[in-house]
Order: sequence, then C-alpha cells, then structure tokens
Amino acid sequence: MNTGVLWPELEGAEVQVLRIQTKLHQWATGDPGRRFDDLFNLVVDPAVLVVAWARVRGNRGKRSAGVDRVKPVSIVAAEGWFLPALREDLKAREFTPMPVRERMIPKPGTSKRRRLGIPTARDRTVQAALKLVLEPIFEADFKPCSYGFRPRRRAQDAIAEIHQFASRSYEWVLEGDIEACFDMIDHPALMGRVRDRVGDKRVLALVKAFLRSGILGEDGELRSTNTGTPQGGILSPLLANVALSVLDEHFAQAWQGPAATSWQRTKRRRSGLANNRLVRYADDFVVMVAGTQAHADALREEVAAVLAPMGLRLSEAKTRICHIDDGFDFLGFRIQRKRKRGTDRRVVYTYPAKKALASIVAKVRALTRRSSHPTLAALLRQLNPVLRGWCSYFRYGVSKATFGYLDQYSWHRVVRWIRKRHNRTKWAVLFRRYLPGWRPTEDSVVLFQPQTVTVSRYRYRAANIATPWASRTPEHIA
Repeated sequence: MNTGVLWPELEGAEVQVLRIQTKLHQWATGDPGRRFDDLFNLVVDPAVLVVAWARVRGNRGKRSAGVDRVKPVSIVAAEGWFLPALREDLKAREFTPMPVRERMIPKPGTSKRRRLGIPTARDRTVQAALKLVLEPIFEADFKPCSYGFRPRRRAQDAIAEIHQFASRSYEWVLEGDIEACFDMIDHPALMGRVRDRVGDKRVLALVKAFLRSGILGEDGELRSTNTGTPQGGILSPLLANVALSVLDEHFAQAWQGPAATSWQRTKRRRSGLANNRLVRYADDFVVMVAGTQAHADALREEVAAVLAPMGLRLSEAKTRICHIDDGFDFLGFRIQRKRKRGTDRRVVYTYPAKKALASIVAKVRALTRRSSHPTLAALLRQLNPVLRGWCSYFRYGVSKATFGYLDQYSWHRVVRWIRKRHNRTKWAVLFRRYLPGWRPTEDSVVLFQPQTVTVSRYRYRAANIATPWASRTPEHIA
C-alpha cells in the first residue's frame, strides 16, 4: 500500500516525537485548565506511529500474540504495509480494537493467579501512539507522591520517601491494598477524568473503545469489559494512574492548604491533629501518619470514601495499620525501625523482605534442576541475569547479609548440579574442570557473585524528579 506519506526513519521520528511531547507537556503545565482539542492528528502522525511500533517490537511482549495469533516480532515493517494500512484505518474511522487474549499468570508470593490481557499487534501500536500523546499531558497533573509506571521514577524513590518520613516522626502506617484495581475501575468515572484534559472526540472514542473491547478467556468464551482496564495493555498503566490520582490529589490538598509549611504542621501536631503523607506505586500505597493509632484508623474510611467514586474498594483482609517499630513490607522491601547495633539510637532500616528472598531462592532452585540445561555455561547464562537483576534492585538498602546468603545458596545449588550432572566423575576432576578459584566456570562464563555487590543508601530526590520534557529549553522545541 502506497499512501504517498513520507515515513521517517526511527531516529528522526524519535526527535520529532520528543519535540511534540515537550510542547504538549509545557502547554499542559502552563495552563492547568486547558483541554486539548486536536490530538487525533498527532496520534496518526507518521513519526508517532513509527516510534509506537518500535516500542511494540522492542518490548518483552513482542513474542506474545493476541486473539489474531500474530506476534509483533513476526511482522516485517520493511514490507511497508503494516503502518500505512493502520494509519488509513484510523483516519477513515474504520479501526476497531479486537478483544484481548486472556492469560492467567501466577501472582508472586501466593498460589493465586491474576489476569493478563494481551492485545493484538495493531491494537498495541495504537495504544502506544495514544500513550505517546497523552502521557505528557497527564504528567503535568500527576502529583510527586506517585511513582509507579511514570517516566524517570522507580520503586527505590518510593522506598526512599517512606524512609524519609518514617525517620521524621511519621510512625504509624496505613498499608492500603485495592481489591482487583485494574479490573474494577469505573469507566464513566475514568472517562470523566480523561475529558478534563482531552477534548478531541476521536481520541476519546479510541480510549473508550479499548476499555470496552472485551476479553477472550482461556476457555474460549468472549466476555464484555464493563469495568476496568485490562493489565497487559500499553495504555492501561497510564489510565490506572489517571484513575488513582484522585487519591494523590486528596492528600496533596492538605500540603497546599493549612499544613503547607513546617511550622503549620508542627502547630497541627501540638493541637492534637495528625499530619499524613501518601506514597503510591501504581495500585500499592501506604499512608504515613504523624499522629496516633486512632488517626491512622480514621484514615481507612477516608481513603475508602475517596476511592469509591472510581468504583474501587479497599481489601479488608490486606489493608492494615501498623507501627514502624513492627515494620511492614512494601515493593519487596522490609521497612522497620530498630536499635542500631552498639548504640541506643533507633534507626529505620530497609532491607529485602522474606517474600522477596523466598522468590529469588525459588527461581534459583528451579533453574538449577538437573535436566534444565545441557551444559554448565548454559545454566550460568540463564542464572546470572536473574541474580544480577535481583541484587541491582535491592542494593539500595541494608542487603549485605542477604546477598551473602544468596551467594552461598546459589553456589551450593550450582555445585550440586555439577555433581549430579557428572555423577561418575571424581570430585578432583570436577574441581579442576569447573571450579577454578572455587567459582563455577565454563567457557569463560563465571557464576555471578551477589556478595560482591556494593550496597548504599538511595539518594532521596523528593519532588525534584523532572519529567523527560520539563528541562528542555524553547530552542529545543522550536
């Protein structure tokens, strides 16, 4: 198909998309009440579609097919038909999202499973294009207390903020768990928040069409989606943040009003009132309370009332209140105040939670089964990235002892695999062949050593995390 449109190369398209995003973000920041009326032409812009398709082809789901059984990796963009045909369908309003393919995956740390929805390659590309255009607009409104699925923000920022508050008299914690968040978001309420910023009816129709596209279950039954935004879609995390930002805005009002300054917060505490701070990562959140347990108990109903208009409710079983001295788990970390060894000081520590350690131990155990790999080198090539990634995540904390245990455990599992794999070979021969320097090695591939990972305190960045578009000067966006 030849539409006569000049399709840019990826490098040039990325520069052009960044320029578009920067303008959108600066306009949204400069005018908080502005509604953007002409966004559809940006969604179908060739540069936006090229970048969107590159992201679809480059992410981990490129080998997963939707209901049409077509994997993104199997589509050859060089044939010149995929993006032009998709663009023509969008412009002619003939594009209709297909149902997502349901896949039930294990929930980490439990025996339960959660639903993952896999869109088709065409749908993923349009979702990615919508996200490229809409994300800079909504990022102008999102609050600093939110960290999940946002550019340049990570789980370690959330943990650092909790550590900051817990070290400064915020001793009571409300651990919030939203029941089936991605499945229960109310569509009219969500679309109402989207309309606050987006006035283009064609873009709104696309977003609504994706919300109502339906799910093809593993049993082959087609089910409608009257609520929620299926996990697995590229646009879903952004829409979930739009919905959950009602919680961010509720708690942010206190810091923009009567409790905005340090002196006013101190005055509230002396009057017997509490100060609260929210830290949210997607649908996981905690509310830090500088006050009493009664203040924290009252927050449960307050949070439930804020979430109710969005169709969301707190899980009674998993939402709990605790003291920082008792500790709690959040995003894989255990956060607890303890007495510092050799002193009388009490310090807030962050270290890997038992569930997180059990998870990596289970992965190591599964990878080191006897029949899993043909050679030691093949085993190490799969095991090393798992160990390295886990240690990289937890290196910002008091993790040295945990890394030492993981190092010892993985070493014993690999050595056990070697001995079982070569059960008729003498130990001296195995040691000489596979354990030079006591580290399992083959073909220059050496077992990763978690104990050597340097641990440090993560630098708390507070509200100083700039978006990818905020720091660009007018010369860059002309």
